[in-house]
Amino acid sequence: MTATIARTARIIAAVRGISMRRIGSLGRAEALLLQRNPLALINAVVLPIMMVLFFRTAAPMSDGNTGASIVASLTAFTLLLVVYYNLVPALVARREEFVLKRLRTGELTDGEILIGTALPAVTLAWAQILVGTIAAAAVFGLGMPTNAILVVAAVVLGTPLFVLLAAASTAMTRNVEMAQVTTAPVLIVPLLFSGLLFSVHNFPGPVQLLAQAMPLTPVVDLLHLGLTGTTRSGASVGLAGSFAPAVIPVLTLAAWVLAAGWAARRWLRWEPRR
Repeated sequence: MTATIARTARIIAAVRGISMRRIGSLGRAEALLLQRNPLALINAVVLPIMMVLFFRTAAPMSDGNTGASIVASLTAFTLLLVVYYNLVPALVARREEFVLKRLRTGELTDGEILIGTALPAVTLAWAQILVGTIAAAAVFGLGMPTNAILVVAAVVLGTPLFVLLAAASTAMTRNVEMAQVTTAPVLIVPLLFSGLLFSVHNFPGPVQLLAQAMPLTPVVDLLHLGLTGTTRSGASVGLAGSFAPAVIPVLTLAAWVLAAGWAARRWLRWEPRR
C-alpha cells in the first residue's frame, strides 16, 4: 500500500509539470558545491580547452576549416568532460549522501532533480561553447554558418543525451572514486569513432556504420555540416542542400536520447545500495 501511494504521488507530481523556480533553486545550490570543488572546476573549465589544444596540435587540420574543427572539438570535449564526466560523480555523491532520496520526499519531481543537478554543468558547457565559437570566428576567420539550425540542434540534442547517459552510468558506479573507471567507455569509445582524432573513411564499411551509430558522431557531423556545409563524405552543400544529410545524424541523436532516457529511468538509483 505504501509503495502504491508513493508511486501515485510521483505520477501526480510529474503531471503537475516542471517548476523552473524549484529547478533554479537546486541549480544554485549545485553551483555553490561546484565552486567549492577545485578538481571539478578544473575538469569543467580547463580540461576541455587543454584537450582541444593538444589534439589540434597533434593532428592539425589541413582542410582549411580550422575554425569549424576547433568549434566541433570544443563542443565534443565539453559535452564529454563538463557535462558527462562531472555529472556522474556529482549524482553518485548525492546518492551516497542520501541527498537524492531527501529531495524526492519534497516538492521536486525526478525530472526536476536531474535537471537541477545538471544545470550548473550545462550552463558552463554552453558558455564555453559560445565563447569558443566567438574566439574561433575572431582568430581563425570562421564565417557565417551554412545552417545555424543544425549547429543549434547538435548542442540542444547532444546536451540532454550526455546528461541522461551520466544518470544511467551511475547505476554501475558504486562510489565517487569508481566514476573514473565507469565513465571511461563513454569518454573513450565515442571519441575514437567521432572522426575528431582521425578519419574513419578508410576503414571497412561495417566500422564506418558503427562509427555513425556512436552517440558523439552525429553531434560532430551536424556541427561540421551546419558550420561549413561539409558532409561526412566530404561533399560541400549549401543551406538548402544541408537538410537532407542532416536527417540521419538527427535521427541517430534522437534515438540515443530516447534510449538513454529509458536507461536512466530504469537504472538510476536514488539511494545507496543496501
